[in-house]
Amino acid sequence: MSEGKLHISPKRPKGDDGYKTFSIRIKTETVERVEKLAVASGRSRNELIGMLLDYALDNSEITKN
Repeated sequence: MSEGKLHISPKRPKGDDGYKTFSIRIKTETVERVEKLAVASGRSRNELIGMLLDYALDNSEITKN
């Protein structure tokens, strides 16, 4: 801030923050497991799902039958 003025930058357009929103369909049991993990860890379901997906993608490989 210069000279006591509050400088406000324009808000980024939705979707311009490096994230994308989409819906998925998963089993009720999986939702319950994620919810339990969220409560135990103090993290949001969204944050945990992102972490779990990143881990799974980093530790996955395609195998030939």
